[in-house]
Amino acid sequence: MSKIKNWYMQIYHKLFHLDDRLLLIIVGSIAGMCSGLAAVALRLSLEHVFEWLHPFRQYGWAFVLPAVGAVLSSFYLEKIAREGAGHGVPEVIYSVSRYGGLLRFRSSYSRLIASFLTIGSGGSAGPEAPVVMSGSAIGSNLAKFLGLNDRQRITLVGCGTAGAIAAIFNAPIAGLVFSVEVILGEWKFVNIIPIAIAAVAGTQVSHAIIPEQVIFNHIPFAVSYNDIFPSICLAGVTALISIVFTKTLRQTKKIAQKTSLSFWSKALLGGCTVGLIGIYMPVVLGEGYHFIQSMISGTFSMGVFVIFVAVFAKIFATAITLGWGGSGGIFAPSLLIGSLIGIFFHKFILLIFPNVEIAKEGAYALFGMTGIISGVMQAPLTGIFLIVEITGGYETILPLILVSSISSTMSHYIEPASFYFKELIERGQFLRPGTDERILADLNLGELIETGYDTFSENMVFRDFIEALKSSNQNFFPVIEDDTGVYKGVIQISAIRKYVLDPGVYDMIFLNQIMDTDVLTASLENGLQEVLDMMENNNMDTIPVVEHERFVGMISKNRILDLYRRELIMQTSVY
Repeated sequence: MSKIKNWYMQIYHKLFHLDDRLLLIIVGSIAGMCSGLAAVALRLSLEHVFEWLHPFRQYGWAFVLPAVGAVLSSFYLEKIAREGAGHGVPEVIYSVSRYGGLLRFRSSYSRLIASFLTIGSGGSAGPEAPVVMSGSAIGSNLAKFLGLNDRQRITLVGCGTAGAIAAIFNAPIAGLVFSVEVILGEWKFVNIIPIAIAAVAGTQVSHAIIPEQVIFNHIPFAVSYNDIFPSICLAGVTALISIVFTKTLRQTKKIAQKTSLSFWSKALLGGCTVGLIGIYMPVVLGEGYHFIQSMISGTFSMGVFVIFVAVFAKIFATAITLGWGGSGGIFAPSLLIGSLIGIFFHKFILLIFPNVEIAKEGAYALFGMTGIISGVMQAPLTGIFLIVEITGGYETILPLILVSSISSTMSHYIEPASFYFKELIERGQFLRPGTDERILADLNLGELIETGYDTFSENMVFRDFIEALKSSNQNFFPVIEDDTGVYKGVIQISAIRKYVLDPGVYDMIFLNQIMDTDVLTASLENGLQEVLDMMENNNMDTIPVVEHERFVGMISKNRILDLYRRELIMQTSVY
């Protein structure tokens, strides 16, 4: 046993004597492979349970299947894993922006189990967000196990995310782009290299187990200049649908939170609702990949009106699934909604202009998917590279860029915060690395307080105060009550000049007569931004800190600026 321990310690010390970037590449690759395994496990599990449950879909009671899955998923998250329902990506972003990517170990598997129960039973959600949560937690806990610092842990969270997305879609570039664009929010060279390698590692693990290179196959589309203007119009449509989808998701969740039903009752009601919709619109059940394939292939048989209804049925079903107790992501629903919008738009154009020569409806399904992904997430690069990689449709790159950029821009103009960020922004929890808010949030108010100030009795004669002043380098002198030590006020050198220059009053006045009792004070409960606002609004360079009526110390702008600069250098420096 001791030999094993010694061997482990030797490996450990050798690992940490490596160059920092090489260390992140090695550990990031491990995170990418583990995340890839988690993603593949969920994908294969869902395929098997879909196949097993398929014969039961023909029965009238099949509408309860999504309800059973939602109840089990909700019970598992609430009572066993002790995590809230939903998709989990905002929690990852919050952990990166506020806690250096610190995530619990159980998050590496809890969402996988919950989403398997939800999606496998027919719930309208995707497996991507749960694998993002799982991959992020794997990277975070690897960093914790190795004792890495916050910045290294954030990079490994990005590695886990990239490996998970790359594995679930067989799309390494999309995994890299999503991790950097959405999760980390900063394009730093030291992040990109480990994350890129982790994405490739996750893809290779997935490809070794599931040999298919692309999820959706298609015959190359003939895209011409005739498709440019329709693509621009489609981008506007997808932007509007993205806003509708986002707002429906948020409002449905708010309604569920205000409902007084128990968590399992909400899950039961929501699951039954989705199941009933699925009886008439099977396209809303599960992640819907096979429907997307049929739309890309041009074999989707629904009429124009039915497709239009299916778009909003899928939006509503997804909102009910995620808002009322189910667990899963919005990637797959966004892809399905986008492909439905694309072929609806194509059929509508041909209905109005029968002789127009444009690409096949499968190409417009790709354009629609890009538009919805980019609009909902407001991540245009993710939308472009994801669709290109999962379909191999490189011949459609120009319209994809147009649709993605226009849709994300319009969505941002109408709704400034994306679906992932909106809730965090409303709670004041969205803090990107390197920004003023993030740096100030990382500064501890306690370490800003300058202590060691001598306090003075309110009954001290001014002459005694002058004698103490001769040997003091303080500019502020807190005054306290004799018996209780309660803070009463403060004396500033600049405010007592007229008394200092008149020796005749030295024995005639006491400190309680000249102290300033109206000086604004801060508390340890105040946030740093709040303290700064107090100082700015009251034209103060220094503010006393008083806790439970006792003087604690002073906070100065100079001290804040000094620590701000140190933290800024630390957060923006290259490892």
